[in-house]
Amino acid sequence: MNAVRTQVRQISIAETEPLSIQFLYDQQQFHDPKGHAAALGICSASWPLFGMLWPSSIQLATQIALRPVSSTERILELGCGLGLASLVAHRRGAQITASDRHPMAARFLDANQARNGLTGLRYRHAQWGAEVCSVLLGQMGVEEVSHTYDLVIASDLLYERDTPPLLAQLMDQVAKPSAEIWVVDPNRGHHNAFSRAVSAYGFKLIKNKCLRHRTLYDEQGEVMPYKGRLLVYQRHADSLLADLQQPS
Repeated sequence: MNAVRTQVRQISIAETEPLSIQFLYDQQQFHDPKGHAAALGICSASWPLFGMLWPSSIQLATQIALRPVSSTERILELGCGLGLASLVAHRRGAQITASDRHPMAARFLDANQARNGLTGLRYRHAQWGAEVCSVLLGQMGVEEVSHTYDLVIASDLLYERDTPPLLAQLMDQVAKPSAEIWVVDPNRGHHNAFSRAVSAYGFKLIKNKCLRHRTLYDEQGEVMPYKGRLLVYQRHADSLLADLQQPS
């Protein structure tokens, strides 16, 4: 953490008690002395993106803050970055696991837990489209995500043309046969492709909600309008089984 410049901001989510969040000072930060990021396919230009405070992550945190907490529901946040939504859900008592592919995501998550008097938020490594060597994960001190979840959430992950099918495949692998997916997308143009890709795994789009709440946007903390959408998908084990039993 001392190898990169950071800043701290108080973030209020859905009128709850503010969270003190430490994040990278700007997108010029870089630190990969052991080559872990490079081994995971993270170039120097994309290295700092995990550690920025993105508007869509605030939107996802707001949505999860409004969801009733269930003692039996297991939630996974994919591509968590700073893990804002995971921190909000964890503070409310939800069973949530944060996950990302970045080698420093877990360290920022631990630091931000400590800043807010929290402990025990689970973290796992997860990435789409690539096999990860267990030896490398051991060097990073993290485990790979392996369990199935009732709800999988993500924000601003559909930023490349080839992402939708790869992300849909991973979500199928980590979700239970009966499960729900939430994706917050800032209108990057690939959400329709993702809807088609995830439908192949039995998920149906049940909500396409425009999000226009005001949120922190730039590095100076200026408040600007947000334009994006919350996409909610569901699948049910009985309908998935029926699809599998259909003659080819």
